[in-house]
Amino acid sequence: MKRFEIIIIGSGPGGMAAAYDLKEAGKSVAVVEADLWGGTCPNRGCDPKKILYGAVEARDILLQLEKKGFNTVPKINWSDLMTFKETFTQKVPVEQKEGLTSMGIQTITGNAIFKDSHTITVGNHEYQADKFILATGQRSAIVDIPGKEHFGTSTDFLSMKKLPKKIAFVGGGYISLELANIANSCGSEVHLIHHNERPLKEFDEELTKELLDHLKSRGVHMHFNESAELLTKPSDQINITLTSQSILSVDRVFCATGRIPNVEGMNLEKIGVGYTPKGISVNEYLQTTIENIYALGDCLQKKQPKLTPVSSFEGRYLAQLLTGRSQEKIKYPVLPTILFNSPKLAQVGLTNKETLENEKYKVQAFDLSQWFTYKHFNEPLAKAKIVTEKATGQLVGATVLGNEADQLINLFTLMINQKLSSEKINKMIMLYPTVGSDLSYLY
Repeated sequence: MKRFEIIIIGSGPGGMAAAYDLKEAGKSVAVVEADLWGGTCPNRGCDPKKILYGAVEARDILLQLEKKGFNTVPKINWSDLMTFKETFTQKVPVEQKEGLTSMGIQTITGNAIFKDSHTITVGNHEYQADKFILATGQRSAIVDIPGKEHFGTSTDFLSMKKLPKKIAFVGGGYISLELANIANSCGSEVHLIHHNERPLKEFDEELTKELLDHLKSRGVHMHFNESAELLTKPSDQINITLTSQSILSVDRVFCATGRIPNVEGMNLEKIGVGYTPKGISVNEYLQTTIENIYALGDCLQKKQPKLTPVSSFEGRYLAQLLTGRSQEKIKYPVLPTILFNSPKLAQVGLTNKETLENEKYKVQAFDLSQWFTYKHFNEPLAKAKIVTEKATGQLVGATVLGNEADQLINLFTLMINQKLSSEKINKMIMLYPTVGSDLSYLY
């Protein structure tokens, strides 16, 4: 039986971050993976999605400049785009596993099942460790309705060799809106089905409505206050029976109504690790209900966004904690989030309705479409909301809708976390014309 100081179950970005840092600190480390090495993000999540979105983003700019330097706007060739995507994703599992091996980290392929709090079995082998880190991630949830076997997931969408002519997405969150935008931009007729009239409820309501109206103008069909009640496939197409009893016929239907933490099948309940349907319970040290077992990433029950950089942050934190270089509770910085769409919608800090209505804060709304940074690309939609604390003038939150929203929100994130005052920003000289050079006019 092999014994290690630390065994990590899951090879996603969080598990990888912990593994490398622990090994560099001199610990004996093993990583167990039951699926693709590298986890969801680089294999079937944010990375391949961003590759597809890159083509959409390039086409969006050409659309904005049509008759302003470009006479025609090319169509996106789905087959070529998917071939390009595969040049990235096909290499990931091998490269991720080889990276661990080259560092002297033991790689173990298979499902980890706890025998006791210090022992797991993987296949016919047993492994022991002083400590474990659970980094098992999450998977797509499927709505439990008759005909649910006809649902595809985001994984299925990102691996399609041929783009269907007519697609429906069920759900009103990040994944559904992002994939719907990609499909629409690549030439499909797209329908989005959501059970109420408020998709993306985490984002500013006004700017979200602006984005949804823009997507409608691009041809995305919104079916709000509707749910998919039944799926049938009498022929080549799938019939979706909606709450209103109307029937929508499509070539493919994808379910994007949330994700489920991967906690089953490891005997966690047998050894006393607490978890709920929302994930594994941890304290402020990312420690589970069993003293020597920790957890990180998307398999956690937590209020922080379940995003790749958050998992990596947690992995680095645990490496510090488990090597004695830190004894502090985990402290998250202010975290930005983004919807990669046409245009992008991003936010950071205090942006909810209660904050915006609180007298402690000053909210400024900006239409950026006539600012040169945006106008030179003829952007039709570019807006921002900036939230500052009245007593101090300190920036505490921002939401941006526009092609450069990611760049601007990254700058705002830095400013909030570093508590940079407007006076300090005004003393800086940024490249012009860029989003950075606009900061002094926004804050």
